[in-house]
Amino acid sequence: MVPAVRRLFEFPDPVNETSARLVAAGVVAQAALFLVFREGWLLAPLVYGFAARVATGPTLSPLGQLVTRVLTPAATRRFGLDSRFVPGPPKRFAQGVGLAFSGGAALAWALGAPAVAIALIVGLVAAASLEAGLAVCLGCIVYRALFDCADCNDISERLRQALQAQESQPAPAASGAPATS
Repeated sequence: MVPAVRRLFEFPDPVNETSARLVAAGVVAQAALFLVFREGWLLAPLVYGFAARVATGPTLSPLGQLVTRVLTPAATRRFGLDSRFVPGPPKRFAQGVGLAFSGGAALAWALGAPAVAIALIVGLVAAASLEAGLAVCLGCIVYRALFDCADCNDISERLRQALQAQESQPAPAASGAPATS
């Protein structure tokens, strides 16, 4: 695979937990809009966002870009948050579960089963709310149980590598534009 294409489809590992929680809050907001307005088209950006995050992490996800470029840096500056890093593979798995729920809801809505769609989105809201509010990732818990993830307990080596990679990147220009990630 061409290196640029390979980089496009990389998922961050480790993942900044603040960013993951803010993305989850965005998912809650998007899903709540669907639950309030009951318009099927509102599921399209939700499904796309999950598909983009499964495939590329935040790279092709508008919500992921907003969070990693604007909201996480702003929250870190404003509230002095220390970034905690968590393993990437369980977060990617959790995005896949979100894709299954949101995609299933879109399919159910399109096939005329609104009760199924609503039930799936309510489940998605519950899971995303736990992540956003309490840093409890149900997808990560399932991943750990299914795949016996040794890295889920100790990510110190990946964190060290991520920090070294970040330090080796050139500093962003002083244009006031947000740094890329």
